[in-house]
Amino acid sequence: MSYDIVIKDGFIFDGTGAPRVRGDVGITEGRVTAVGRVNHRDAGQTIDASGMHVAPGFIDLHTHYDAQIFWDPYCTLSGWHGITSVAIGNCGFGFAPVAPEMREYAMRSMVRVEAIPYDSMAQGMPWDWVTFPDYLDSLDRTPKAVNILPYVPIGPMLLQVLGVDDAKAGRMPSDEEHAELANLLREAMDAGGCGWSAQRLPSTGPAAVQRDWDGTPMPTDMMNDETARVLAKVLAERNQGVVQMTLTTDDIKHDLAHLEEIASISGRPLLHNVVQAFEDKPHVHKRQIEWLERCRERGIPVYGQGVTSDAGFTFTLEDWNLYDDSEAWMEACMGDKAARLAKFSDPARRQALKDNLPSTATAPIGTVTILSPRSEGTERYREMSVSQAAEVTGKHEVDVMLDIAVEDDLDTLFFVAPPQGNSDLLRDVVSYPHMLFGVSDGGAHTKFLTAGRYPTETLTQQVRDNQWLTYEEAHRRLSALPAQLAGFRDRGVIRQGCPADLVVYDPENLKVLPMEVVHDLPGGEWRRIQKASGYRNVIVNGEITIEDDAQTETYSGKLLRHGR
Repeated sequence: MSYDIVIKDGFIFDGTGAPRVRGDVGITEGRVTAVGRVNHRDAGQTIDASGMHVAPGFIDLHTHYDAQIFWDPYCTLSGWHGITSVAIGNCGFGFAPVAPEMREYAMRSMVRVEAIPYDSMAQGMPWDWVTFPDYLDSLDRTPKAVNILPYVPIGPMLLQVLGVDDAKAGRMPSDEEHAELANLLREAMDAGGCGWSAQRLPSTGPAAVQRDWDGTPMPTDMMNDETARVLAKVLAERNQGVVQMTLTTDDIKHDLAHLEEIASISGRPLLHNVVQAFEDKPHVHKRQIEWLERCRERGIPVYGQGVTSDAGFTFTLEDWNLYDDSEAWMEACMGDKAARLAKFSDPARRQALKDNLPSTATAPIGTVTILSPRSEGTERYREMSVSQAAEVTGKHEVDVMLDIAVEDDLDTLFFVAPPQGNSDLLRDVVSYPHMLFGVSDGGAHTKFLTAGRYPTETLTQQVRDNQWLTYEEAHRRLSALPAQLAGFRDRGVIRQGCPADLVVYDPENLKVLPMEVVHDLPGGEWRRIQKASGYRNVIVNGEITIEDDAQTETYSGKLLRHGR
């Protein structure tokens, strides 16, 4: 038999958790056609994988590339880190169905809630759709170097059926409106949607970390429980699809019971976002894991998506928006640079900012590092923490942070760690065998987050260096588990007949590269990136998209309607 590509003499991890084997993989017409010992003499191309690991391509189920895919076929950072398939439309956020007169609103929402630059969306998206099926057709026409699995985001549906004011006020839909929402979901899933997604966070308080463009809740935040039940029944009648939900209210018992209810009504997997460790509240993630295990034992298909990267946030106060759990900070972090500068300079605001410190998305303000001051007067604080600078100056931590930022015209570069702090707490989340890796938010928070690096981080820090997991288990969690839960028909494993989505990497030399700032977004906008080193090849549907860490500009990715 002749092959298009033979990967020769590598250590093969098939994605199931089975022990590695040394051997070859043959690829023909986009599929794996042989695993074992393969005659490569008639191969169109032979990849020498001696000493390399050969694994299924990684699958990221939590991204926001809904806009970026139109100008970045590789969906970077994901495509640089071995990811061959991504799910978009997470959290109930997306761009369809969206009537022409609502396009501006949709883009402004994503500027605030996911920190995607407005000019990039306005110039980079073709906007040649109105309905969700039209949007999928546009994605189908768009060159892709990764596969795309689309959730149906509930936010645009709520706006279309209820209108902006009623959706954001949380008005209960009438029976007729619920029927219309259900029909929109059926139409979207008929076209290829893999299920539905919704963020349901409170309008105020510690969990209100993602707001709309005007500081008000997102439409899905105000969604009623009954609406979720109606949409869950659509999945049940089809015996198809998956639910992605972020649910946090002031009543944890209600939240857990409701998540179980939606999973039980639908009979389909529900992906619960997020499981994250907090150094000052270590009981939170432990209780979540205990609850997930109880669900598993009772046969309720609820699964956790864990924050498994220790990527922190590198930011300036010109662009920062992850202090929205504090009303005072949320209001201060709205507006353009001039507006923010005026607010942060205003002494009358300072006490409210001190009295209402943010506490959810990051470690405390005192732990923020003053990474790169921008003026002669602030240079002495370089590499100090805010608490150290406060001690030196005798000022309150909020005053010293804002005084430095204002003196630097809001160009001071800060760094803040994620809230888990202690690596042992992160290990708890990573080590739970049924936890999905990731929550990369790929495509979002482009000016301060690079969590799309997580597959490389998993294989280097958590497997190779810390030995929290075996390579076999890591590849199951990076590929087969997300494929199974999201409804991929035949991806996530290396098996004869399956699509050839594969990664070949050097385990000893694999690494995440330092952060860079690049100006590669439409509209001249910039972002922070981290590339990888050590990926010999990434193969998507049988074609090489990455070779020696570089893009080949081969666009072999597909829109996976219904996961296939």
